[in-house]
Amino acid sequence: MTEFFVGIDVGSTMTKVVILGDGITASIIGPTGPEQRRLANRVMEQALHEAGISFPAITYVVSTGYGRINVPFADRQVTEITCHARGVSYLVPQARTVVDVGGQDAKAITVNEKGRPTDFIMNDKCAAGSGRFVEVTADTLGIPLEHVGMLSLQSSHPARISDICTIYAQQEVAAGLAEGVPVPDLLAGIHRSLADRISRMTNRLHIRDVVVLTGGGGKNAGLHKALEIRLGRAITVPEEPLIVGALGAALVGRDAADEAKKSGAALDIKERVLEEVMIF
Repeated sequence: MTEFFVGIDVGSTMTKVVILGDGITASIIGPTGPEQRRLANRVMEQALHEAGISFPAITYVVSTGYGRINVPFADRQVTEITCHARGVSYLVPQARTVVDVGGQDAKAITVNEKGRPTDFIMNDKCAAGSGRFVEVTADTLGIPLEHVGMLSLQSSHPARISDICTIYAQQEVAAGLAEGVPVPDLLAGIHRSLADRISRMTNRLHIRDVVVLTGGGGKNAGLHKALEIRLGRAITVPEEPLIVGALGAALVGRDAADEAKKSGAALDIKERVLEEVMIF
């Protein structure tokens, strides 16, 4: 009989759920709102519907991300460092370095052959080192966020953009636009600036191949290319880089269940009930 494990990653901008059975049975991605407990219930219900199972069929639930304490039905909370390392190792077994670029932070993690983190470094103090840096630029230029990466690849002369402050960079982009600097060059400059900051952070670790890019940054072709140039090596991107943390959380839950079976101990499991979800 198949057992099912849930990982839910409540990030600063997006919430992700993965149901793990004999592989990834279901995955859901939705925006993180102010009422995280209600959102956690809603995306969990969506994932259960996609998987075609009921909540009592779930063996274990692990939450991660900055909002992990706001998942009322989680049996355990685990840091995103551990979960990203575990998730990347499952998807890319050869991975030894993870660069995760989220909406409000960026982190670099070194991983051993067992999928466990050996070291990490994080930037969560300034938006200039996160996906927010690109989002602000997209807003300034009036371009959908999902288009900025590919547009930046059309650049022939990337603009010089500050990597010190998002506000300064926004002013520089607006000034460049007024001076007639092509939009692809402005976008390429932003990606290069972000890559500079992330690569300086990452190089403080002992980087080893294979390097994997996760988070929303993994969906940005412009940032992917800029990071490869700055780090001087190829970077792998999973098919869906946003769900890596949630997948890792589900795997941590499965590992806990396996260890409990071996030792004969009981899993500490909460009552399998979802709170009522009210959608306005």
